[in-house]
Amino acid sequence: QVQLVESGGGLVQAGGALRLSCTASGGTLSRYSMGWFRQAPGKEREFVAAISWNGGDTYYADSVKGRFTISRNNAKNTVFLDMNGLKPEDTAVFVCAASGKFLPTTSSAYDYWGQGTQVTVSL
Repeated sequence: QVQLVESGGGLVQAGGALRLSCTASGGTLSRYSMGWFRQAPGKEREFVAAISWNGGDTYYADSVKGRFTISRNNAKNTVFLDMNGLKPEDTAVFVCAASGKFLPTTSSAYDYWGQGTQVTVSL
């Protein structure tokens, strides 16, 4: 059973940057595609980015393309989300997830989920 723990969230001003981390225990992440999702208050969970098992392929939601970068370090069982040019509309709980499928963008395709980390972007 893979357990995922996110870290790195916080409060940042618009235009700022944050790096989120997702570290796994109980299994090796190199077997999985990894994804980041976010959920803002009163809204549905939204796909943000995904990365293939070896990091060779990535996919982004249009809303974050060019601002966010997903990467991974399989030796450290960790996935990252570098967020630049943050906007108030990026405010949400960010959650990482692991999937046995290739670069899925839907929640139902993911097998393991973390608890999330809060990102708040102020004006």
